[in-house]
Amino acid sequence: MVEFNSGIVLIVFVLVCAALAAQIVYYLFIYSKFAFYNPKNSQIDKHPVSVIICARNEVKNLKHNLRSVLEQEYDGFEVIVVNDCSWDESGEYLEEVQKEFSHLKVVTLKEQEKYRHGKKFAVTLGIKASSNDLLLFTDADCAPAGNQWISNMQQHFSDNTDFVLGYCSYNKEPGLLNKLIRFDTFFIALQYLSSALVHHPYMGVGRNLMYRKSLFFQTKGFATHNHLLSGDDDLFVNANANGHNTNISVNADSFTHSPAKETLGEWMKQKKRHFSTGGYYRFRDKLFLSGYWFSTVLFYISLVALIVMRFNWKVIIALLLVRLIMQATVFSFSMKKLNERDLLFVFPVLEILLLIFQPILIIWNLLNPKQVWK
Repeated sequence: MVEFNSGIVLIVFVLVCAALAAQIVYYLFIYSKFAFYNPKNSQIDKHPVSVIICARNEVKNLKHNLRSVLEQEYDGFEVIVVNDCSWDESGEYLEEVQKEFSHLKVVTLKEQEKYRHGKKFAVTLGIKASSNDLLLFTDADCAPAGNQWISNMQQHFSDNTDFVLGYCSYNKEPGLLNKLIRFDTFFIALQYLSSALVHHPYMGVGRNLMYRKSLFFQTKGFATHNHLLSGDDDLFVNANANGHNTNISVNADSFTHSPAKETLGEWMKQKKRHFSTGGYYRFRDKLFLSGYWFSTVLFYISLVALIVMRFNWKVIIALLLVRLIMQATVFSFSMKKLNERDLLFVFPVLEILLLIFQPILIIWNLLNPKQVWK
């Protein structure tokens, strides 16, 4: 039997305690803000809204979701679909729908051999075509939770608000991959929504995001990161959101829903695109995000090391239970808010799987940084 030096055992024990202390800070002082968040009474003034959707070869999704956007119960809104160089039947379908809905605008882009553009160019043209200051963004594969989506998102705007961060869930389907994708999406939302509540917003998702047109042009839009194909949502929020101009919407009627990727390869490609923008976040935001995952990995590795060293099993179980109970409490209330309660009893397994995939995605992104927009 291998005997371990008591000094080494002490160092490992200190490391696991330090990692747990960091986790306690994240859960009790940041993530709990969302878990126990009770929205204030929203303002009742309604302002005109422009919904913007960028679509490239999305005729199937447009047929499935566009009407639910156009048929929102809200006075004074328009829907702008940017048909971004599609070669499927998107153009024909949009022309057909436009005859039925006068508040639908279509902006059509044609492919140019000498100039290949990404999604940000399409988004910018959609913004320029809009008639209203309040802009609500979603994707062609997203469907509003109901006909009160616009109403629930815009009611969180006030004179001092520039951003409203919403939630877009993935449809529930059988299988481990679906649960993994949904847990990843849930936890990302827990992080950015909680951060907004502690007055340090750092990102939003373009599948359900609202901001002002005037702010977009005042800050020169995507100028600082226009060379990146990704980041039309999170990098813009990261650069311009602050603790005074950002609200969140957690009413289930304000959510949008979309289908999750069906294969591991497709999901990893999607995650790779998201990872490519993280390096451009503000330093404090990178520190916040990396600090959580580093402390999580350190906790598990140190705990396994203590098991190998035959440390007091009662202490090991106590450390594990403290974290597990803390997580379960925060996740239970948060998952209830976001309609993801079915993930509660499998989250420890899903968390470990994510920890395994994180370094793989980081290395893949470093070795193959090339990105494509559809």
